[in-house]
Amino acid sequence: MDELKPGNPAPTTPIIDIAIRLGVIAFLVYLAMRVFSPFLGLMAWAVILAVSLYPLNAKLVKRMGGRSGRAATLLVLCILLVLGVPTVLLTLSLVDHAMSSYQALQNGTLTIRGPGPNVANWPIVGERVDATWRAASDNAMLFASQHEEQLREFSRRAVGALGGAVKTMLSFLAAFIVGGIMLAYAQPGADSTRRIFSRICGPQVGPELHALSVATIRSVAVGVVGVAFIQSVLLGVGFLIAGIPAAGLLALGVLVLGIMQLPAAIFVIPAIAWLWMAGDGGLVANIVLSVYLLAAGLVDNVLKPLLLGRGLAVPMPVILLGALGGMVTSGLVGLFVGAVILAVGYQVFVAWVYESEPATGKDSPLE
Repeated sequence: MDELKPGNPAPTTPIIDIAIRLGVIAFLVYLAMRVFSPFLGLMAWAVILAVSLYPLNAKLVKRMGGRSGRAATLLVLCILLVLGVPTVLLTLSLVDHAMSSYQALQNGTLTIRGPGPNVANWPIVGERVDATWRAASDNAMLFASQHEEQLREFSRRAVGALGGAVKTMLSFLAAFIVGGIMLAYAQPGADSTRRIFSRICGPQVGPELHALSVATIRSVAVGVVGVAFIQSVLLGVGFLIAGIPAAGLLALGVLVLGIMQLPAAIFVIPAIAWLWMAGDGGLVANIVLSVYLLAAGLVDNVLKPLLLGRGLAVPMPVILLGALGGMVTSGLVGLFVGAVILAVGYQVFVAWVYESEPATGKDSPLE
């Protein structure tokens, strides 16, 4: 009874100690996640870009005598020049054009060039687009007054879309910069990540799951984004040669559809229809361009099985389903995160299935 007298501390049990410690740890994790949450998307993209670009950076490091910092800086600067400069110039051009059009509308001097002779021959929407375009070009001020509400709503959405696109591109460029810093310290970072995997999953399985995660990110980068980019370039060249209007926008649409794993036929079939209905090429030229566009539209069916899941023990459909599911739930970054989660989950599940069977002389998939 002396233990319960005033002045004597009450005895504690291991369960209470563990519960208190777990509560403190959970509270610290919660606070850390709240502080880190504004940078979560940026850091996720930086890690994905760093892992995807590491093989290229490693080649630059060898050529530059082992100077990893200079190699990463050179790589990031090249990417920023290729992506950043056109983005800034395009944004400035769009803003300048919008401001000049608004000023001309305020002064009553707005003029719109009339449609070309082939606009009316566009499939499905040609006649309607031609009539609306001609009405706007004949009397721009009257057309603007008659459709004031629609134009205001369209302008609001266009400005919002442009602002969102610029914000996304700037965030993407910032992720490249952070990814370049990670590339400069790639080896220490890889060692630390490998130790984290080993600590969580064990010294045998941890390094293998770490290697699987890295290989899955690179496989998705090449097999999904890379294939979509190749297909958009091939079709963009075909659209330009065929003289199809807005070839650049169509190529960008093909890139977006490719990343979303939707068929490029959504753009290819109308382009071929326009080629035969409104194009000014000859019979042989139309046949050659049609065959080329069809082949370029189906090239992903050949490249995807070759590149997606290459070098992985996980089947290609698992990687593809993970990428699609992740993109549906978490956007473009989920394309990579979903593939990694499903690949790791698949490997852990198969390892568990093998462990539950009697020994047959076969190695576990994670061994």
